[in-house]
Order: sequence, then structure tokens, then C-alpha cells
Amino acid sequence: MDKIILTGDRPTGRLHVGHYVGSLRQRVALQNSGEYKRTMIMIADAQALTDNFANPEKVRQNIIEVALDYLSVGLDPEKSILFIQSQIPELTELTFYYSDLVTVARLQRNPTVKNEIKLRNFEADIPVGFFTYPISQASDITAFKATTVPVGEDQLPMIEQAREIVRRFNSIYKPVLVEPEALVPKEAAARRLPGIDGKAKMSKSLGNCIYLSDSADEVTAKIKTMYTDPQHLRVSDPGHLEGNTVFTYLDAFCRPEHFARYWPEYQSLDELKEHYQKGGVGDMKVKKFLTQIVQEELEPIRRKRAEYEKDIPAVYDILKAGSDKARAIAAQTLHEVKDAMQINYFDDAELIRAQAEKYAAKHED
Repeated sequence: MDKIILTGDRPTGRLHVGHYVGSLRQRVALQNSGEYKRTMIMIADAQALTDNFANPEKVRQNIIEVALDYLSVGLDPEKSILFIQSQIPELTELTFYYSDLVTVARLQRNPTVKNEIKLRNFEADIPVGFFTYPISQASDITAFKATTVPVGEDQLPMIEQAREIVRRFNSIYKPVLVEPEALVPKEAAARRLPGIDGKAKMSKSLGNCIYLSDSADEVTAKIKTMYTDPQHLRVSDPGHLEGNTVFTYLDAFCRPEHFARYWPEYQSLDELKEHYQKGGVGDMKVKKFLTQIVQEELEPIRRKRAEYEKDIPAVYDILKAGSDKARAIAAQTLHEVKDAMQINYFDDAELIRAQAEKYAAKHED
């Protein structure tokens, strides 16, 4: 079976280094690995509207921001299909059919849905579109026959629900849908990068993000304010690594060669950590080191983004071409689904012939 990837993001804001470490960097590597027949990258605007329905302009304006971030990190439209979810109407039709395969009770038990409902204070008044998010996601995955879906651990219940829908459909009708597998980042540092204030999650509303599109000065200023160890008051004091955001970011970004370039006093991150824990290393020195590393990582991304920003219509052309390719794939899957469900009436020549004979015989009598 051909290996196919589907992944994407909701366009509710610019993408940040948490997205980069958690998914974007991996997507580029997967795209370039040669292991996959097709890599599908979706801008999930329809899903973003489920909890931004009263503010469609927010979603509309961020389509281009996400597209620019995709292109700037190295997602290549020659290797990956970049597309906009709402431009594939077949996804909506598949969602409608799959809705009959899932009970309300099963949706209510989905841990990811429960957490997201609580996060958005939807307990008393849940939009149906948001509540049925797992069914929509199953539609996205199966429409492109994705075998592999890169996700964080918090999204595993969503993939499991998609697998359940596939199994139920294939058992009732025909085995035309592909059961996906989740691909979870192996590195702990890539699973959840905290905000610069030490909070568990980066959030635009909390103002604790380093965006991929931030200027060099903005990145430097943000790292200077980054949360470290509140008990590390003097350079000579022993420092703690647990909860120390600077070292969490170093785990995510630092490589051995960075020491030779920026801090030759040390040979490795383990050596730096050991010295910091004993005492004798100042937080500002560690932040300066982290700044140099992050700037090195983000500078080529900023340069590439600036080039794409010079021709925005061309970016929309890329999205349009990708959406056309994605729609053709989804249309084929929808055709197979309708055939399996026996609702392809106009294509079913045998049905028409049999019924014609039936009624002809009636009138012969």
C-alpha cells in the first residue's frame, strides 16, 4: 500500500516556534524522505470556523499567514500538496455520511473533544460543528486515503475515532477506506514547547509566543524575558532545570556544533546543564546562547518568507493548484464511498436495467 501523509493547521494566527518544533520541522523531513507517495498539507479553515464562526475575517486573513509560514520553513509545492479545506466540498459530504456511523455518546467520551470544550467554555452551548470535529477529521483523513497522520499525543483519541469510523464503514459496506496510523514525535522536546513565560502552552492570547515571522530584534527581546529558575538569584547559586524554559528550548534547538560556534567553553548541552546545576553560570549567558541558536534557525526562514511576501498572488496560485489536486483525489474517494453505499444511482447501469425489466414485466401482465 502506498504511504500517504495528511497533516495541517487551523488558520487562527501566525505559526510559532512551538508549531515548528512540534510539527513543521518534521513535515519537511517527511516530505523530503522519499518514503511517501504523497504529502497532503491542509489549511483547516472550515474547522477553524467551528469556534470562530462569528469572526470569519480572522480565519480569512490568516490563510495567507499560514501559507507563508509553510513555504518559508521549506514545505515545497512540488513535493507536497498545500490546500485549503473549505475548497474541497467532498469533505463535507463525506462528513455527512460518516455522521450516521457515530453516536452522540461516543463523541461525548472523546477526551480531546471534552478538553477542547472545557478550554473554550462551550459546556453550556456547544456548536454542533465543533462537537462533531472528530467526524470531520475522519473525513479529511480518509478522503485522501492517508496512511500516516502526524499528531501530538493529545490528538491520539481523534485518530482512534477515525480508525473506528473506517472499520465500521468497511464492515457495513465495502473495504474502500484506509485505516490511518498516528505518527507521534519521538523526541520529548518536540511534543510540547512551552510559552516563553513558562506556561504549558504557547498562545496568541497570552502573548507568550515566538513567531516564525518575528524580526530578529523581536526574538532577542522575547528570549531576554524568558522564564528561567526563580531561585537562581546569583550566578553562584545552583540552578534548576525542571520548569526552566530556557533549557527546554535548548533541548529542542541545540546541537553539538552550536557550542563550537557560540560557546566553546562547553562541549555539549549535558556539560552546560551540569555546570548550571552546580552553580557558576548566569541566566543571561544561557539566554544569549539560546538567542544565537534560535536566530540561526529562524534567519533563513525569515529570508524565504520575505521573498514570498513580494508576490502574494503567486502564493494564492500555489494554494489554488493544490486545492484542485486535493479535490480530484477526494472526488475519487467520494465516488468509491457512494458506490459502496449503493447511492450512486445514475452510475448503476445494472440497477436501472433491473428496474426497467421489473416494470416492463408488470405492464406485460
